[in-house]
Parts: sequence; structure tokens; C-alpha cells
Amino acid sequence: MTILSTDKVKLNVSVKDKYEAIRLVGQMLVDAGHVPAPYIEKMIEREDSLSTYIGGGLAMPHGTNDAKAIIQSTGLAIITVPEGVDFGGEEPAQLIIGLAAVGDAHLDILTSIAVLVSEEEDMQRILNASTEQELIAIFESGMEA
Repeated sequence: MTILSTDKVKLNVSVKDKYEAIRLVGQMLVDAGHVPAPYIEKMIEREDSLSTYIGGGLAMPHGTNDAKAIIQSTGLAIITVPEGVDFGGEEPAQLIIGLAAVGDAHLDILTSIAVLVSEEEDMQRILNASTEQELIAIFESGMEA
């Protein structure tokens, strides 16, 4: 099982609010076998206590600390939302990355993603990706660096 695959990427999605976005990436993590369904509610609980908006158009919803025990494997689920969705940041989130990580794996993943999207050019490449494979290739090259 890979951290990121085409079944966990959806491009140009329209969502009515951050909760719909969280449920969408959460369900992708469930469908891929990374987490059981109750993890989605833990993602929403986390969002309600502290926004997962990172900045620069990126939000990274993930479960609460007590949800770590139910994570079965590390994985990411990604949606792009061209019109953006309000996560409480200074601008709408256009890139939403759902995260489930075993142990401390999330620290390396968060660091790699933060570095990747900190470059405006890379963020635009991600948002302009025309296929799931293209988006995955951008992440894979950026996360190896």
C-alpha cells in the first residue's frame, strides 16, 4: 500500500464547506484501508478544536491525538478545490491534504509537504495538474528532495 495513489487524488473538486472537504479526504483514506470510518469524525473533531489550515492555500486535516491508535497505515488523500474553501485562514484553501500517519511518520510528511508547497511555482504546478498521475509525480519528486 502506497502513501499516495490515484484513488486518493481528486482534482478540481467543488465543496460547500471545510467539513465536506474533510469528509471527502477522510473517506478516501477509509476506502484505501489506511483508517477505519470513525477516523473521519476525529478529523472533524480536530478541525473544530484547532484549524488545520497551514497557510498559502493549504489545509491538512488529520485526526486528534487519541485517534492515532486506530490508524492502520500511513497515507495521504488529496483534493484540489480551484475556487477554494474557507478553513479560517487569510485566504481559502485550494489544496486539501488528508493525513493519517502511524507513529511519528507525520512529522517527516508534514515537513516535506510544507517545503514543497512553500514555493509558489510548485503550488501552482500542483493546482494546475491535469491528471492525478501528474499531481502524484510532483509530490513524489518534491518529497524525495
